[in-house]
Amino acid sequence: MINKNRKTIIFIAHLAAWACFFALPYLVFFPRMHDSNFTMSDHMIATLVCNNIFLVLFYYLNTQILIPKLLIKEKWGLYIFTILLTLLFFLFVPKYFAGLIASPDIRPVGPATDPNHWNVSHPHKRPLVAPFNIAIFFLVFTVGTCIAVIQRWLKIEEHRKETESERINTELSFLKSQINPHFFFNTLNNIYSLAIVRSEKTAPAVMKLSSIMRYILTETNQNLVPLQNEVDFINNYIELQQVRLTEKTHVSFTATGTIENKLVAPLLFIPIVENAFKYGISTKHESTIQILLEVTANAIKLTVINFIVTSENNLPENTGIGINNVKRRLELMYPGKHSLTSSISENNYYVHLEIQIS
Repeated sequence: MINKNRKTIIFIAHLAAWACFFALPYLVFFPRMHDSNFTMSDHMIATLVCNNIFLVLFYYLNTQILIPKLLIKEKWGLYIFTILLTLLFFLFVPKYFAGLIASPDIRPVGPATDPNHWNVSHPHKRPLVAPFNIAIFFLVFTVGTCIAVIQRWLKIEEHRKETESERINTELSFLKSQINPHFFFNTLNNIYSLAIVRSEKTAPAVMKLSSIMRYILTETNQNLVPLQNEVDFINNYIELQQVRLTEKTHVSFTATGTIENKLVAPLLFIPIVENAFKYGISTKHESTIQILLEVTANAIKLTVINFIVTSENNLPENTGIGINNVKRRLELMYPGKHSLTSSISENNYYVHLEIQIS
C-alpha cells in the first residue's frame, strides 16, 4: 500500500511538473498571445506539440536508460555522443513531423510591420536551428540529469543507512547474547560453590537464577525495556549473590527519582554491578558495595562504589568482557548521550554511568 501511494504521488508530481513546464512558453516567452490580434498558425501549434512530445520522451530516455546504463557506469563518451545525437534529432525531426501534420503558412497573416503578427512570408530568412530549441533541450537535459543523480544519491544514502542499521542491530544482538553466558557462567560458579558445601541456600539460589533467566529470555529481545524491570533485575541479582556472602560484606542498593515510564536499553547496568561483586568482596576483611540509581527528568545515573580487594589476578582494571560490552552498547545505543567513568579513591573503586534520555 505504501509503495502504491508513493508511485501515485510521484506520477501526480511528474504530471504537474510537465503541465507547468509546457505552460512556460505561453506565459513567459509568448506574451503577445494575450493580444487579441495575435494568432498562431496550425504549423506553429503542431511544432510546439511535436517538440513537447519529444522533450517528454527524451527526459525519460535520459533518466531511465541513458543515465543508469551509461553515465552511472562511467561510459562518458558514449553518453555524450548519445545526448548530441538526440539533440540533432530534436532540432530537425519534430520540425519535419510538424510539417507533415500542418504545412508552414508562407502568407503573411497581418501587416509586415506589425510585431504582433506572425510573419513567415520569407521562411528562407529564418534560422535553420532555433537557439530557443537548443536552450529548452539543455534545460530539460540539465534538470533531468540533476534529478536523476540526486535521486540515485538519496537511494544510495538510504541503502547505506539501512545497512548501517542492520549492522548495528546485528552487533547489538551479538553483544546482548554475550551477556547471557558471561552472566550465567559467574552465577553458576557461585551456586556450584554452595553445592560443594551442601548449603541450604543452594535451592533458593537456583530458583532465583531461574527467575533471572526468565527475564533475560523474555524481555531483553527489545531495544528498550521499562527501567523498573532493570531495577527488579538488579534486586534479584543482589539477592542471589547474598546467599554466598558472609556478614563481612555489606550491600546497599538505593533508587531515587521517578522510575515509572522511563525506558532504557536492557542489561546495561548489570555488568557494572556484577564487577563490584566480583572484585569488591572479601571473606577475610570488611567490604562494602554501594549501588545508587538516580533518575531525573532527562537522565539516568548509576553510581557503584566497592571496596578494592587486591590480589595478583583481581584488580579493578580487570573488568573483563562485561564492561567492554557495556561501552560498545552505549556507543551504539546512546551515541553522544552517555558518559562512563571510573576512579579510585581511599581504597574504593568508583564507577559512574550517566545516560541522557528524552
